[in-house]
Amino acid sequence: MPSTTTQSTSAGPTPGSGTAGAVPRPYQSYVYAYPHKTAYRRLPDRPALAGLWEREPTDALSLYLHVPFCEVRCGFCNLFTRIGAPDGLTTAYLDALERQAGPVRAALGDRPRFAAAAFGGGTPTFLTAAELTRLCDIAEHRMGADLRAVPLSVEASPATATADRLAVLAERGTTRLSLGVQSFVEAEARAAVRPQRRADVEAALGRVRDAGIPVLNIDLIYGIDGQTPDSWRRSLDAALAWRPEELYLYPLYVRPLTGLGRLGAGADRAWDEQRLALYRQGRDHLLAAGYRQVSMRMFRRADAPAVVAEGGVDHACQTDGMIGLGCGARSYTSALHYSFDYAVDMREIRAIVDDYVSRPAADFARAEYGRWMDAGEARRRHLLQSLLQAEGLAVEEYRARFGTGPADDFPRELARFAGFGWLDEAAGPGHLRLSAEGLAHSDALGPELFSPAVRADMAAYELK
Repeated sequence: MPSTTTQSTSAGPTPGSGTAGAVPRPYQSYVYAYPHKTAYRRLPDRPALAGLWEREPTDALSLYLHVPFCEVRCGFCNLFTRIGAPDGLTTAYLDALERQAGPVRAALGDRPRFAAAAFGGGTPTFLTAAELTRLCDIAEHRMGADLRAVPLSVEASPATATADRLAVLAERGTTRLSLGVQSFVEAEARAAVRPQRRADVEAALGRVRDAGIPVLNIDLIYGIDGQTPDSWRRSLDAALAWRPEELYLYPLYVRPLTGLGRLGAGADRAWDEQRLALYRQGRDHLLAAGYRQVSMRMFRRADAPAVVAEGGVDHACQTDGMIGLGCGARSYTSALHYSFDYAVDMREIRAIVDDYVSRPAADFARAEYGRWMDAGEARRRHLLQSLLQAEGLAVEEYRARFGTGPADDFPRELARFAGFGWLDEAAGPGHLRLSAEGLAHSDALGPELFSPAVRADMAAYELK
């Protein structure tokens, strides 16, 4: 599973499954964005992008380019990605990205400014070095993003992090390379249906360091079948030996239509407790090693270099827009979140990719699938995406945007979280921040904030 950017897709959770007064089960869903794609629906009027972006601020946009290809599909993965590519498909896909970029860039008006960029997937480094050069050209020359002036994050796998690809990414301004390792223990990698040799992983990490990309992130997973506290410690220490600027610790999920899901694996309370124990072990180990916790999953080395855009203007996911190119990418305006169709099943994904690469440029000038966002949903999104970060939410910033406070808008939810001990009482009245226990239960807290309408649409969605 390549690392987290704002686009990586999780399976639809079962929000609000805890009974009143009972602490919800801790692992319901990784909530990285709200609403989830399973709450999107086909837009019958297909609104024009020019109209959607006409009055939107475009001075701090995030740009995301999605590459829906991987060399293998891990057993836990439900990302929108296909395995391999027949001859000519990656070229056809880049051609389609270029066609899409034309009407999308036109819809943004004269002078959009991008404050951040990311290439995700899938695995962007599935592309060859020449194809990665072309991908960067699309971002720069077609969309107008200055990749050397803004933070650029790219996802990679050990097998595809080759010297020639990394050289292209480094030369084009990549500031962060995220490597999906998951485990340094070969038996655990096999159990997660991710066959890899540790020697190959270590060699890939060496190539990343040799390329000189400022920030290395390593993804690790806990809760794998057969994993023990000792083996988890070995993976943590193997990662720390490379002094990565960032580490992500992911709980294993078994989701529908994935390899592990088809094997009949599933969650129970004993597994919940095992994952919680391994999470706490990993958290404490990284904190003791000089890392600070940014979210439940993300840990950053205390002395790691700050990576910001020139001029110091950062993209804020709660308020700023996002532009996505590619058949698995989302775009966000204040009124509409939109994308293309979503699937997990390989046959369905192949059909969506084939449809995408066949489209003429004019077909990309309108939104096709999405969800309209009213003021209530905007409040939920702002609270959710702020609260799930360790630094939490400044109440006055929320009030300045919405005219009300979070306690006015979500009294029941916040009282419930406080009752569970999930809120940091020492934060003071001007700040909402999760306690250590609240961060540990982020994957239960996030779904608790979903609106009834979003819950209903997610529940009604037929995963394919």
